[in-house]
Formats: sequence, C-alpha cells, structure tokens
Amino acid sequence: MDAVVQWVRTSWTKRSRGGAEATRRNAVPVSFALPAPTAPLIQEITMAEADGFEPREGLSRPPYRSDVRLRLVDGRIRVELLASAWGRPHRHRRPPAVHLAYGEWLRWQINYRFTGTSDGAWLYHLDTLNLAHGAVPADTFLGEPPRFIDERALIW
Repeated sequence: MDAVVQWVRTSWTKRSRGGAEATRRNAVPVSFALPAPTAPLIQEITMAEADGFEPREGLSRPPYRSDVRLRLVDGRIRVELLASAWGRPHRHRRPPAVHLAYGEWLRWQINYRFTGTSDGAWLYHLDTLNLAHGAVPADTFLGEPPRFIDERALIW
C-alpha cells in the first residue's frame, strides 16, 4: 500500500496545563517536513514535556501501527483512526473512515488523558496523524490539510 504516514505525538503533565509551560506546549508543531517523500513510509515524531518538547524522530516501514487501520478499497486508501481503549474521555461517537484517492492527504487529531504514575497523576497526549496516499512532496504536511478530522475533547 502506498501510504506516507506521519505521527506527531505530544505528551505532558499537569505542569504544562497552564501559564508559560502551556504556551510552550501549544507552540509545538503538528507537522514536519518529510525526510523522504516516497511511499510507503512511516515517520513518528514524539515531543514530551520531560524532554522540553524537543522533537525525537523515528522512521520505519510498514506494517502500520495498530492505532490506525488502512485498507485499499477500489484504488483508494480507507483510513480509520482507532482510539485508545485506555485513554479518556471515551468516545462513543466516532467519525467515519475517510477514503483518500492517490495524491490526497488528511490530518486527524485526537487527545487523551491517562493515569500516568503510581500516585494517580494524569498524563496528557495529543496524537496527530498526517497521512497521504502515494508519494508527495516533502513539505506537503506543512500546509493546511485539505481534510481535517478533529477529535480533540476537553480533558480535565
């Protein structure tokens, strides 16, 4: 399957929920230039409060992670983001799967709150999936997405 997948995953604690740290967290990018515009490709960038929100990058080839389901249907990629069973809030109504023709791309965002430590402190995550069907220019995900699915929820 000719998919270019970019995951941008940001995580933080209560410390970055307000004030200057929240401003810093909110300034992290939700997309990056691709290292190679060829498909198939999986790029994962993580940014954590513990690392000062410095991007850490990893590259791999399919198979794809279990948090997104991709199928080729009539020449289009059917994209379905799978929500974490452990994260809160639970989403009882989810957007339907999206079909991408060759050359199309989308951005899909979802956030979570997890119990992160033995003392019960919460850990927050924002996952951004940028996904294109087929090879695309390296700067594709830096622009405005033609399709955007926003599953971000209030997570107090």
